[in-house]
Amino acid sequence: MSVPIVAFFSNRGGVGKTSLVYHLAWMYADLGLRVVAADLDPQANLTAACLEEDYLETLWESRRSTIATCVDPLKRGVGDVASAELEHVSDMLGLLVGDLSLSGFEDQLSEVWPKCSDGDERAFRVMSAVWRIMQQAAGEWRADVVLMDLGSNLGAINRAALIAADYVVVPMSPDPFSLQGLQNLGPTLGRWRQEWRERMPKNPARDLPLPAGNMQPAGYIVLQHSVRLDRPVKAYDRWIGRIPEVYWQSVLGKTPTPGLTLHDDPECLALLKHYRSLMLMAQEARKPMFHLKPADGAIGAHFQAVKDAYGDFKKLAEKIAARTGLGA
Repeated sequence: MSVPIVAFFSNRGGVGKTSLVYHLAWMYADLGLRVVAADLDPQANLTAACLEEDYLETLWESRRSTIATCVDPLKRGVGDVASAELEHVSDMLGLLVGDLSLSGFEDQLSEVWPKCSDGDERAFRVMSAVWRIMQQAAGEWRADVVLMDLGSNLGAINRAALIAADYVVVPMSPDPFSLQGLQNLGPTLGRWRQEWRERMPKNPARDLPLPAGNMQPAGYIVLQHSVRLDRPVKAYDRWIGRIPEVYWQSVLGKTPTPGLTLHDDPECLALLKHYRSLMLMAQEARKPMFHLKPADGAIGAHFQAVKDAYGDFKKLAEKIAARTGLGA
């Protein structure tokens, strides 16, 4: 039985996606789930958030297990995927390390996509590599869930990664760029899902497990909005007002209820504050915001903000769990 994979993906960069995955991974660990955080973004920002720079440099130079070294034998044509060795972040949280050299796998993923239609076995091995690596790592970690961080493009790496996902959560900002990204993302996910399901029966290797390519939309999260008296400032109101309609039409392929607002939309998982000062403090302490202590500088108003952040992320984690069948 495979471990559920939840992808966090937006076709618009700079919305705070990696920080979201990082904090949710820690929150699920706090709630008693065993978590694999999988860094599938060649920029490896999630990995940088989890590991000290000096250690990370040593890890990359030594060619220890990363997502790129796992696909390297397949990439070079000398074997299948190598087993992943997760980095221990906490007793409940393991990291599948990201690697800038993963970008070198893009061309092969692009090349083999049409070959799956011809029943080419190697093409299926390449396309399923990311999913098989994550499932192997999750099995060894005895994980309850895999949270996957992706880059913000619609290229071949993300196509292979999203095919591996059971659920897709869309982080976004209330701006025209995020809305345009949604309009691109929805039809693309639908097309990839359909094309993969057409290819799957042509797999000639019956002993080769493949991802189902569900990519089920699990909702969206609005991040990095400015707040005044707990309400978004007027500059963002027009964009916030359009999000439900665009998400329902572009991602779900449905017509929303007339007059549906962000606060009424069941697909809206959260409207998260930016927590600017806490974020800087957390980065310095190398821990999630809701783990900050007075010794880290979280005193006075900051201490209350830490409690608020814990409540916000706990509520979000539980909402995603309810949408995806996790046991949080």
